[in-house]
Amino acid sequence: MTNDTDSAPVVRVASGRLRGRLDQGVAAFLGIPYAAPPFGALRMRPPEPPASWEGERSATDYGPTCPKGDYGPEIEALFPEVVIPGEECLNLNVWTPDPQASGLPVLVWIHGGVFTKGSGSIPGYRGTSFARDGVVCVTVNYRLGAEGFLHLGDGIANLGLLDQIAALEWVRDNIAAFGGDPGRVTVAGQSAGAMSVVTLMTMPRARGLFHQAIAQSGAAAQTLTAESALAVAAHLAGSLGIAPDREAFRQVPPGLLARTASALADEAQSAADASAWARLPFAPVVDGDTLPGHPLDALRKGAGSGVRLLTGWNRDDTRIGLVPTGMIDLIDERMLPAIAGALGAPDGTVERYRAARPGASSGDLLADITTDCFIRIPVTRVAEARLETSEAGTWLYRFDHESPSFAGRLRAAHAVEIPYVFDLLDEKSGHALIGDEPSQAVAGTAHGAWVRFVSGGDPGWPRYDLTDRSTALIGEKITVAGDPGGAERELWAARG
Repeated sequence: MTNDTDSAPVVRVASGRLRGRLDQGVAAFLGIPYAAPPFGALRMRPPEPPASWEGERSATDYGPTCPKGDYGPEIEALFPEVVIPGEECLNLNVWTPDPQASGLPVLVWIHGGVFTKGSGSIPGYRGTSFARDGVVCVTVNYRLGAEGFLHLGDGIANLGLLDQIAALEWVRDNIAAFGGDPGRVTVAGQSAGAMSVVTLMTMPRARGLFHQAIAQSGAAAQTLTAESALAVAAHLAGSLGIAPDREAFRQVPPGLLARTASALADEAQSAADASAWARLPFAPVVDGDTLPGHPLDALRKGAGSGVRLLTGWNRDDTRIGLVPTGMIDLIDERMLPAIAGALGAPDGTVERYRAARPGASSGDLLADITTDCFIRIPVTRVAEARLETSEAGTWLYRFDHESPSFAGRLRAAHAVEIPYVFDLLDEKSGHALIGDEPSQAVAGTAHGAWVRFVSGGDPGWPRYDLTDRSTALIGEKITVAGDPGGAERELWAARG
C-alpha cells in the first residue's frame, strides 16, 4: 500500500476525527472501530457502541483481527491469513474515491472462511479498484467460531451476525463522511459471507440497512436449527473438558477456543454424511428471535422483497477441497455412489452425471455432484424463492473462468472469482489460487458487472425467472444461457 502523508485525507465520524492515507490514488481509512472490543465483560455478548476519542485517530493501518483458526496445510497457501493481535477487533476499512463527494454508491464486503477463519484485512479484499470506479468500498471483521456463533439456548445467539448488523448501522450513520450515500448500500459476501448476506436479508434487525445484495457461492442451506446448534455446543464443550454453558466458555482463552472450534469445523467439512450440522457447525442459528425462521422460508414469504439480489456460483466450486488435498484421485466407481447417497443425492444421480460427462473420472463426477448439492442448487433455490414476492429483481450468474493452478485441475473452483471481482490481479498473495498471469479481460468483465450492479442496480443481463432461467456465464465475456445444466437441476428439484 502506498502512503502519501503530505496529502493524507481527514474525515470526522460520530466517534471522532480520522486521518487516513492514499492507496493507489484513492483515500483509505483502515482499522476503524464500529463496536467496542468484545472481551472482558463484553465477551460473548451482543456488540456495544465504540468509545469516542479526542483529537485525530490514525486510520492508516489495518486493525486487530478476530480470534480465528488456521487452514490446513493443503489449503493455507491458497488462502493466506492475516493475524493482527489486539482486542479492538470489531473494526472495518473504507476506501473512497473522494471524501468530499456525496451520494456515492457503497459496497460493504463480508468475508468468507467457514465462519471460523478470514478477516476484512486480507490483501485480496482491498477496495482500491471499486473506489477507482466510483464506489465507496467497506470491508468488515466479525466474530467467528464459538465467539460469534455459539448457541446455548440462553437468549444470546448469532453474535457474528449482530456484529455485521452493527457494522451496517455504522455505515448508515457515518458513510456520508466518506462521500457515500446511506440510501445506496449493497452488502456482498462470498461463501460464509454469502450465507451471511442471504440471512441478513431476512433478519428484522437488518431491515432497511441495505438496498441491494450480492451473494457469491453461498445461500441459506447451512442454517442450523436450535437443536443442532446445542449439539454443536455440547460437542465443543466436551472437546474442551468444560460444562456447556456461557460462563464456562468465557473462561477459555480466546485463542484456544478459536483453534478448537476451527478444528471442529474442519472435521465437519470432511464428513461424508449429511447430518444437520455436518458441513458447518458454526453458522446462523434459527433461534426464534434474532433469526425468527429459516431464511429460505422467510424469502418465500416476502422477506427482503425490496432488495435487489445478484447471486451465483463458480462452475467447479467444490474442487477447492478435492484437488489440493488429492482426494479427487482417491474416489473410485465403488465409492462414488456411496458418497452421493450419504449426501442425500436423488436416486440416479451418479448415472445422470456420468451420462452427461462421458470419460469423466469418478473424482470429477463427485466434484460436480457436490458443487450442485452444496452450492449451485441452494443458490438457485434462493433465486426461485424470491420470484413470487420480490419485484426488486434477482440476477443469476455462473463464473466459468478456470485457474491454471494444480496443472489446471482446480478449474473454476471456490473463491477463484474474488481477485477478478475486486480487480486486484497484481496482488501476489492471490496468485497461488489464480496463477501468475491472470486475465485482465476476465477482471474487466466480472468487476465491471459488479460495479454496474452496485452503481445502477443492473449487472447487464436479464433477470432470473422460471420461463427463461437466464444465467450469465462469466469469463472473458458474458454469455447469457437459459437454464445451463437444467437436467441436473431438475434431478435435484425432485429431492425437494
